[in-house]
Amino acid sequence: MAKQERKQQEREITDKDIVGLKYFDQLGELLQQLRDVGCERDRAGNRSLHMDQYCMLILLYMFNPVVTSLRGLQQASELKKVQKKLGCERASLGSLSESVAVFDSRRLKPIIESLGQKLIPIAADKRLKDIKQTLTLVDGSIVEALPRIAMASLRDAQAGSGKKMKWTLHTHFEVDRFVPTKIEVTPTAGGEHDERAVMGRTIESNRTYALDRGYAMFRLFNRIVDASSSYVCRIRDNSVFAVLEEKPLTDADRAARVLSDQLISLGSDSAKDKPNHPVRLVVIQAKPHQSKGRPGTGSTGQNCDGFLRIVTNLLDVPAEIIALLYQYRWTIEIFFRFFKHLLGCRHLLSHSQNGIEVQVYCAIIACMLISLWTGRKPTLRTHEMICWYFCGMADEEELLAHLARLKKPSEPQKPII
Repeated sequence: MAKQERKQQEREITDKDIVGLKYFDQLGELLQQLRDVGCERDRAGNRSLHMDQYCMLILLYMFNPVVTSLRGLQQASELKKVQKKLGCERASLGSLSESVAVFDSRRLKPIIESLGQKLIPIAADKRLKDIKQTLTLVDGSIVEALPRIAMASLRDAQAGSGKKMKWTLHTHFEVDRFVPTKIEVTPTAGGEHDERAVMGRTIESNRTYALDRGYAMFRLFNRIVDASSSYVCRIRDNSVFAVLEEKPLTDADRAARVLSDQLISLGSDSAKDKPNHPVRLVVIQAKPHQSKGRPGTGSTGQNCDGFLRIVTNLLDVPAEIIALLYQYRWTIEIFFRFFKHLLGCRHLLSHSQNGIEVQVYCAIIACMLISLWTGRKPTLRTHEMICWYFCGMADEEELLAHLARLKKPSEPQKPII
């Protein structure tokens, strides 16, 4: 699309397009601690756009469908209503693009932790009542900065490489509260990324991690156990192990398609690194399929021979519950669809890693705000309804009516199978 055509398509934003800013009042207090970030060298006090204001504008971008780009944010910053509510002055396109280089994305992490402490379980599954640790799903998802959006990618395309910048979002997602609590952003060179190394740096105690086979590594299993946490992880179909003990199956196990429950010795005798703890293998029947992943797309899909091989250090949990824990892992795939919609990944506002991290962390804050404002898990439909309200297409009564029609928090959510 030509530059002139894009300008014609993106109409000018007016005060009438921006409503619902009263919900940003509490955000101002929350983000106030970011005011001095990046001002260390500004002895003359000339900085007009501060990090808290920039983050408020990003959140406005995420909650208002009229604002669709960095240029749209610049136009919104010229509106008196926005300036009054967000406490910002008119921001030039250059300052929005360049100032993010001095904003430290890590300063948003304590704010995420503070909001996370206010969230309560939305719909805990009663079947998992004996799992005392926090069920945390871990996976990665790739976003691309399209050449017409990311300046770095545009330079590559002009140089003839034709490559797009890719970034991997290494995500920790809590099932009970239905929000991501941690996302690490790393550049994805050539579609490859070491997700296990990233997770190894972010392990916390008192968690049960549900992982796919891309995370299957003995050293990582040991680090999880050493941190007083647990894991439920799928291993590859050709994994080497020796059976030490067969455990009997119950009718409930068989109903959950569990085929066997065994204590095993995982890895070959010659392996340098082996689990330093007892390992259990639960085999679940599944539908065989061939991977449809294509080289260069970032897909890590693999073939399935009809059996899911799940290893865990949870020795006393019924096999049916182990199967249920792994089934919950698919919830994060559904969440990624919503999160990318919220993130606006087809229109990243920055081409630098720090700038993308700021946008990603603001998206986490947006997810938490939806949960805090609504008392429900953040979904695409609810996000869209809030957006309609923020741009004046729906009134507060219609928004509240939508929330009333949602499932009650006491109703347990079903895992995505």
